[in-house]
Amino acid sequence: MESLTTLLTNLQDLDAQALRRQRRCTETGCATHMQVDGRTMVNFASNDYLGLASHPKLIAAFVEGAARYGVGSGGSHLLGGHSRAHAALEDELAAFAGGFIDRPRALYFCTGYMANLATLSALASPAKNSPEPTATIFSDALNHASLIDGARLSRANVQIYPHVDTSALETLLSACKTPLKLIVTDALFSMDGDIAPLDQLLALAEKYHAWLVVDDAHGFGVLGSNGAGTVSAFGLRSPRLVYVATLGKAAGVAGAFVIAHDTVIEWLIQRARPYIFTTASPPAVAHAASASLTLIASNEGQTRRRQLQQRITQTRTLLQNTDWQSIDSITAIQPLIIGENAPTLTLAAQLDAKGLWVPAIRPPTVAPGASRLRISLSANHSPADLEQLSAALLAPEI
Repeated sequence: MESLTTLLTNLQDLDAQALRRQRRCTETGCATHMQVDGRTMVNFASNDYLGLASHPKLIAAFVEGAARYGVGSGGSHLLGGHSRAHAALEDELAAFAGGFIDRPRALYFCTGYMANLATLSALASPAKNSPEPTATIFSDALNHASLIDGARLSRANVQIYPHVDTSALETLLSACKTPLKLIVTDALFSMDGDIAPLDQLLALAEKYHAWLVVDDAHGFGVLGSNGAGTVSAFGLRSPRLVYVATLGKAAGVAGAFVIAHDTVIEWLIQRARPYIFTTASPPAVAHAASASLTLIASNEGQTRRRQLQQRITQTRTLLQNTDWQSIDSITAIQPLIIGENAPTLTLAAQLDAKGLWVPAIRPPTVAPGASRLRISLSANHSPADLEQLSAALLAPEI
């Protein structure tokens, strides 16, 4: 078949460029030490920043939720799948992370990708019977793929501004003629580990009457008051904020949510196709996520955030002593820029041989020539784990 031949040729091209991705098979729960492809590895690959994915309290809550609600939701949220567990979680999320707005309301999604697709497509879609786009989305150049795809799905005009360049963004905003405007940004960028200037972005949103859509996938649970996220850390407050975050990273469970003014959330329920036309997640997942929120806000959550900050400080120091370019990130995402694809894969393989799972990140996730190791830290990493990583990076074989 010609179509299969084309695919095989394309796969060979990926191999020639050292760009083919490979899956790893884990055999134990997510943790800093786990079984991967039959070997015990120190895990620097996950986004389990607070080390909650295998926490006994969350496991117990998941089991309790399954016993109470079963293992499936049975339908979409609008057709029988919206359980008391989902409703309770949404109320708790709005109370926990919705301090930036009056009348906050939360909407729970199966995944963060779906949440971003839903939010942008519903807020920026053309007005009824309008042949032309009625909205413009202003998107940071390094935004996550889900934000990029959500902008495409919306059929809005899309303008890309240089990474965190608020001056360039204002130039674009000042020239915009569409009635709707959305500034869209990651809060904490997943490949560089830097934080968007949310205070400056909100000032522009207020000045030019735009929505500010913030994807805080990597900040929720880690940053802000009691882990309430990056918007909380900046101390922002505005009805123009639309806050998106996930529960599968620092929260240790699964799913995502949007918090905004009650009217915004009601519009998403009525018009967001990724929400309307999919089966709701199992209620047991929402039940476990509620337990996670309690833990994040507790003294234990505070302790875990302090432990994570200690590991971040230790890692920043060790990376500055290697032969490669480190990015001085103050977050749990610690990139080490190697450059070309093949050497990046080689170094990742050498670390793997020493029992260290550190993913190699290559284009198109990052720009050509900027391939890197992405070291993700957890509060459960020990000083010894980082000493093992340091020894391997300071004595490379390439």
